[in-house]
Amino acid sequence: MASRILIISRGYGFMADALKSNLIREGFKAVHAEPVVKKIQEKKKDIDLILLIAGDYIYDVSEALVYLKDISEDEEIPICIMGYDDELAEIKRFIPEKHIRHVFRRPFDAKNISKQLKDIAMSIEEKKRGKHILLVDDDPTFLKMLQGWLSGKYRVTAVKSGMQAITYIANHKTDLILLDYDMPITQGPQIMEMIRSEFTSSEIPIIFLTGKSDRESIMNVMRLKPQGYLLKSMTRDDIVAAIGEYFNTSKWDNIY
Repeated sequence: MASRILIISRGYGFMADALKSNLIREGFKAVHAEPVVKKIQEKKKDIDLILLIAGDYIYDVSEALVYLKDISEDEEIPICIMGYDDELAEIKRFIPEKHIRHVFRRPFDAKNISKQLKDIAMSIEEKKRGKHILLVDDDPTFLKMLQGWLSGKYRVTAVKSGMQAITYIANHKTDLILLDYDMPITQGPQIMEMIRSEFTSSEIPIIFLTGKSDRESIMNVMRLKPQGYLLKSMTRDDIVAAIGEYFNTSKWDNIY
């Protein structure tokens, strides 16, 4: 889905027009609004990013600047600002630095700005998609089911073997690994040892997936000191809740 950017400027001059054209070429859905609260209200729906192009008018629109600050604060929409140093300083009187994602100082090139905004939009989208979970299981049916359960809330990557997991985490950032305990060729515990032995992956949290619910099997799992375990017999809601609780607290309560 294309990122939506709201361009705010007085009038629709050359710079705003050039930026909108370049942004559309970069895949954005770009809309324009005058620096007036009512106009911004009409255009802000489903916006991912705001670009404020300053000009002489900036000293006369304090109400609009305060409103932009409120939007950013309440709806977590980042703001990028463009202008001369004195104009940027005026904007910052009303919009704190924490709400300003990037500052573009004049003179600037519309094409380069569009590319930078694209990078910013991609990072925003990445953040929106939340934590990244790597699923490792040789059962394609269970893997597909679990991926479906989690993909609405997290970024999910699925692989079918421990060695595929090792290869993947060598080149990608992962916030959590859900690792099948019983797998052919290389068992889950061996994969965990390999992951923990590498400096670049040793700190990645690992939660085991297991179909065994007896106390002895569970204690054997926990002796390996993973961050936790999931029983494959758990319901969808319980699995999603358990993972959410781990991300919120970094603690695991399901220990016998």
